[in-house]
Amino acid sequence: MPPPGSEVIVIGLGRFGSALADTLVELGHQVLGVDAEPNIVQDALGRLAHAVQMDSTNPKALEQLGAKDFQVAVVAIGTDMEASILTTAALSDLGIPRIWAKAITESHGRILERVGAHHVVFPEHDMGQRVAHLVTGRMMDYIELDEGFALVETSPPAHVVGKTLGEAGIRAKYGVTVVCIKPVGQSFTYATPDTVMEAEDILLVAGEKRHAENFANKD
Repeated sequence: MPPPGSEVIVIGLGRFGSALADTLVELGHQVLGVDAEPNIVQDALGRLAHAVQMDSTNPKALEQLGAKDFQVAVVAIGTDMEASILTTAALSDLGIPRIWAKAITESHGRILERVGAHHVVFPEHDMGQRVAHLVTGRMMDYIELDEGFALVETSPPAHVVGKTLGEAGIRAKYGVTVVCIKPVGQSFTYATPDTVMEAEDILLVAGEKRHAENFANKD
């Protein structure tokens, strides 16, 4: 994430691109939004300080826009793979240090990397995976930090309620670490061996994906 105040160009202002641009603005970044559709650009001007209608696959147009002066670019173009790839290649040719690009399929992602994307994201796939982990068991949130390692928000299983973390031996039994705990009506706080777990508490647990999932699915 660039430091607050950084300039970011977001190309493609559909649902994903608009949400990303709006959040960047909230975080204190200066955002230039770009889209080929005039009505989308007009709508974005109500939220972003700067938004431009243009064909982002045109390298000369990007250069005239001053895209090469940006340190971070996000290619958030939706289903038009050709436009996504050509735009990413054009940004790479301009020498932008950090290019993030949205991919629809794995093959699309590989091509984006080959033409110059430094980071490729799969929003629909990643969200689908995340929700799949939440629809069963006691998970309230699930974030895969790395391949095979996850951070899980869950409630404590019934057999550890009323026990301290030390007494429950969660790390030894389940191979996960309770990082934080949120008692009812309170904020998250760091967990210690003396922390007592109650039924309505929320635990933030870290560990290998299979261990974290196993703990969150225990009754």
